[in-house]
Amino acid sequence: MELPVIICLIIPFLGTVLGSGMVFLMKNKINVKLQKMLLGFASGVMMSASVWSLLIPSIDMAKSQGEIEWLPASVGFLLGIGFLLFLDTLIPHLHLNSKKPEGIKTKLKNEIMLVLAVTLHNIPEGMAVGVVLAGAINGQVGLSLAGGIALAVGIAIQNFPEGAIISMPLEAEGKSKLKSFGYGVLSGIVEPIAAIITILLTGLVTPILPYLLAFAAGAMMYVVVEELIPESQEGEHSNIGTIGVAIGFVLMMILDIALG
Repeated sequence: MELPVIICLIIPFLGTVLGSGMVFLMKNKINVKLQKMLLGFASGVMMSASVWSLLIPSIDMAKSQGEIEWLPASVGFLLGIGFLLFLDTLIPHLHLNSKKPEGIKTKLKNEIMLVLAVTLHNIPEGMAVGVVLAGAINGQVGLSLAGGIALAVGIAIQNFPEGAIISMPLEAEGKSKLKSFGYGVLSGIVEPIAAIITILLTGLVTPILPYLLAFAAGAMMYVVVEELIPESQEGEHSNIGTIGVAIGFVLMMILDIALG
């Protein structure tokens, strides 16, 4: 595996690590308004990445392969939604500011289920980076290593607040700073793992790459609609979350167009 590809795999994980490290620099819980802004920002980045980095390349690639342009994007997107719906129903997890766990019943501690909730977010992000890199490696139309870097950087930027949102509340609840940092880091490990698995699988099934691009887009969009946006709009100051969505969407769009 070439060095630029390895760097792309590491960049999103570093975003989570750095965000989790904020627990050593800040003493109090994240301000509610800032938390809503960060959740909205993460939503905007993921929405933009789903469109510019995944769905549009899926459509372009299908066209170059002589397929019906909209078919792989539509099928893959719906399968990605279904896949995350299945994981959401199966994996026990606890959302931020919620006291009622989701998924199958378990005796896991709340902090573990909180980490699992963010891990669910990170699975489709890792898949997205992996499938773009796989397409670039195989020389597919509309995909490039620069585009993979743009996507990795965009996801790393939105992983930074996610890392902080995990580690800082845990520290405020009485966990040590080091343990809170560890939980935050743990939530991000799944991203490079998911990316590597996707690269390996895509290398074997290149003809269905347009479907896999759309699949990753659908999985990311599920997380946005089901979890991030509702959390950013809960209670007062919902407009702050909306502003975050706009900033995140535009920033990711600029990164994809400028670097991709």
